[in-house]
Amino acid sequence: MTIAVLDYESGNLHSVARAIAHVGGDAEITNEPARLASADALVVPGVGAFGACMRALHERMLDRAIRDFAATGRPVFGVCLGMQVFFESSEEDPDPGLGLLAGRVRRLPASVKVPHMGWNTVEWSTVVDGVAVGHPFVDGLSADASYYFVHSYAPLPSSQGTLGCTEHGRAFASVITHGNLFATQFHPEKSGEAGLELYERFVKAAA
Repeated sequence: MTIAVLDYESGNLHSVARAIAHVGGDAEITNEPARLASADALVVPGVGAFGACMRALHERMLDRAIRDFAATGRPVFGVCLGMQVFFESSEEDPDPGLGLLAGRVRRLPASVKVPHMGWNTVEWSTVVDGVAVGHPFVDGLSADASYYFVHSYAPLPSSQGTLGCTEHGRAFASVITHGNLFATQFHPEKSGEAGLELYERFVKAAA
């Protein structure tokens, strides 16, 4: 069972791969569409600017590879900028996104410190007895857990498939699921045990 960690020369690839390996997954960092196509699951990490990311994906023919992979129904996990490029567009750049999710990514308000950097909580769409419910990746997670964020842009909470929201100047969608897509605006690999638990459940779903 192989989990492809997409390499387009942006993002904390090795941190993601180490986190996946820590929870029992076989992570392979790759920038080859053919290798990507044969993987059991895919992680799209990301650090940087929306437009630069989309241009890098296009130049390597990885944008089409992501869309093709997602269309197979195999699990896909987007992280931070990797979540944002799932959408149709972003205020950060005129380049179109992958269009896997309907909606637009918008800049956080100037009334707060940007980038939003550090620990914050997630307000889950459904909480029962102090734990999140509503999706196999989050069922049973403590509703009080904090996660590590580094970003200046984020989807609105009305975004397709919003599972959890976070507040920084405004509410934004911090966890999204739609079919086989799952994405977080925070970095699970930097979020301690709570973040590792998300990766562990993703690995189990790929098995």
